[in-house]
Amino acid sequence: MAVFRLLQRLDLSRCSKFTPCIDKSKSLHSCNYRRFPQCSFLRPKTFGIGPGYQVLSETKVTGVHRYGHTSDGSDQQRSEAGNKEKKTTLSKNNKKEINHFPDGPDQQKGQIDGKGKLPVDILSGSKEKDVNNWQVLRNLMRFVWPENDPGSRVRVVLTASLLVASKGVTVTVPYIFKCLVDNLNEQTNALNVVGEAADMVFILVVSYTLARVTASVCNELRNCVFSKVSQRSVRQVANKVFHHLHSLDLSFHLGRKTGALLDAVNRGSKGISSILSTLVVNLIPTLFEVTLVTCIMYYKFGGTLALATLGCVGLYVATTLAITTWRTKFRKAMQRADDLSRNRLLDSLTNYETVKYFNNEPYEAKRYDEPLAKSEDSNIKIAYSLALLNGTQNLILNIGIFTGMLIACNGIKEGTMTVGDLVMVNTLLFQLSLPLNLLGSSYREVQQNLIDMQSMFKLLGETSLIKDKPDAVDLVCTPQESEIRFENIHFSYVPGNPILQGLSFTVPSGKRIAIVGGSGSGKSTIIRLLFRFYDPEQGRILVNGQDIRDLKMDSLRKEIGVVPQDTVLFNDSIFYNIRYGNVNKTEEDVYYAAKLAAVHKSIMGMPQQYDTQVGERGLKLSGGEKQRISIARAILKDPPVIVYDEATSSLDSITEQNILQALDNVTKNRTTIVVAHRLSTVVNADEILVLENGRVAERGSHYQLLSYPGSLYAELWSKQHEMALKDANNNNANDSIKTEEDLPS
Repeated sequence: MAVFRLLQRLDLSRCSKFTPCIDKSKSLHSCNYRRFPQCSFLRPKTFGIGPGYQVLSETKVTGVHRYGHTSDGSDQQRSEAGNKEKKTTLSKNNKKEINHFPDGPDQQKGQIDGKGKLPVDILSGSKEKDVNNWQVLRNLMRFVWPENDPGSRVRVVLTASLLVASKGVTVTVPYIFKCLVDNLNEQTNALNVVGEAADMVFILVVSYTLARVTASVCNELRNCVFSKVSQRSVRQVANKVFHHLHSLDLSFHLGRKTGALLDAVNRGSKGISSILSTLVVNLIPTLFEVTLVTCIMYYKFGGTLALATLGCVGLYVATTLAITTWRTKFRKAMQRADDLSRNRLLDSLTNYETVKYFNNEPYEAKRYDEPLAKSEDSNIKIAYSLALLNGTQNLILNIGIFTGMLIACNGIKEGTMTVGDLVMVNTLLFQLSLPLNLLGSSYREVQQNLIDMQSMFKLLGETSLIKDKPDAVDLVCTPQESEIRFENIHFSYVPGNPILQGLSFTVPSGKRIAIVGGSGSGKSTIIRLLFRFYDPEQGRILVNGQDIRDLKMDSLRKEIGVVPQDTVLFNDSIFYNIRYGNVNKTEEDVYYAAKLAAVHKSIMGMPQQYDTQVGERGLKLSGGEKQRISIARAILKDPPVIVYDEATSSLDSITEQNILQALDNVTKNRTTIVVAHRLSTVVNADEILVLENGRVAERGSHYQLLSYPGSLYAELWSKQHEMALKDANNNNANDSIKTEEDLPS
């Protein structure tokens, strides 16, 4: 708590340098309309659709087209009377909702199920297949005993051989000790016999020492040999999970907390190493040693001692498992509390500015202390239950040793056993108690490791909705041959909330097409479909005449560069983040791309220049700097197709114009799609598409669209310029007032 309060008191400059070292983080995304544009109730009515608004039939005025669409996606004329959008009264407050389907029975049936459609439970994550412990162990054995790695198999066999050798030698130590004691107890009167006895004692002492050293060496060699198998298994599983997570579609990642995924991978990887170590070092050797000791007891001393040994071990194991299972609930409660405290700590520090804005440090400290108190209570219960476990284990072991010694003493009295036998029984039982003492912790670790590994192997069981076909081919694409066509595209994130309805348009090779529209009209969805993060429910997308579903996704995405709306940078240097666009480029290429993106001068003004660390998610940079770095990254990729998703949304007007000039040079003779909110950024586009309710409502050049006064584009252009003019007038008025005040009287 003291550390938490100190962190909250630090200034923002220090917190921007702080990277929380927390195992489990919390997703920083929220269900807002920007992330889930399908949420129609969150969409603002940007295009001025209000009372009296009517959808015109297809009209052509100086190149401006207005379209209506039917469910088959073709552009057809719609009559003014028959194609008004349905409006349904939602409440007494006269709230209204636009029906996205035109009138007609076929159009009102809802979306057609198809490949790529998101599951209903996208917000809570997709369902996972249950993985039991045996499946986990079977999956793990594929990495421990790999088919195409004879070296690992040899190491496993050698490990097993060393295990058998070490335990075999270990159980001979008590027998050598028994012979030594019996030899010293022998009574003889002949001097030469005494000399022979002395030689035998020396041999037995040397044998005893060598046996102990040999057992120790075998144990250490076993650990060394198996460590490579264990660590290679961890590496291979972690790599496989990493590649698998990147192969899953976007819907999977949007429905999951990133921190939970990281936690599953980290804990699962550690669990593999821990469970292999526990099995090879503790459980399997202990089981083998118990078997050997029982057999020796039965063969050497009869069934009574063997039965007593088995009874002691059985009672010990049963009690240990019972108490350990009972203690598990305390550990689970502690883990839940620890996870919650980590999440709250990360959440509070990530939203440092928000905490300061609302002066809520005491409230955050109280929220953080709640799981800490629960963790404290659980840890106390764990300590008490551990004392109970250790005490019970020691009691059972002492009873077992007492019983064995009692039987041996009785055998000595009857003349069937020697003093050496008594020592041997005591040593065997005591030697057996050492690994048994670790049984409780070993069982608990195995149980926890299996749970952790289940979470990780569940991830490997996840299947992607979007995947390459078995016969998928590479995309053949050049700047001169990179036409993009959307044909009759229907798509929805959630059934019943369509985003795109019969969308069709073409981007000719080397041309620049701009897409504008209100929030939630489907602009960003078009980019996601082009990158094949999702598949359309109906229709197809062609790049250079090739259906993208027939292409390898790797080759498709290789030929498309994108500047996203929300730029997220890696917590590394500026140079690293720019070069990420193409890691094979030289330093000069990186500098050239930065100059084209108008960020080179800004970088050179920083103390460490291109080696400047951008911080977590790029928080050390301004929004404009992050966006320009993203643009430089796309320029460095040098693809035939470039997509800009509101790429200048965070830039000031002067920088925006510089960027647009640079983009004009970069995108010349390249197929380009520009998604924009500011219409000033798309003036030079070859064609502008205006989206409304998932359809192309208008299309044409900037001047063609403006020539029709009643168009949505003209209305939006007018509103944006009115706001800009109003802001400029207000600023001029304020400057004038200041000037008058500053004039001398």
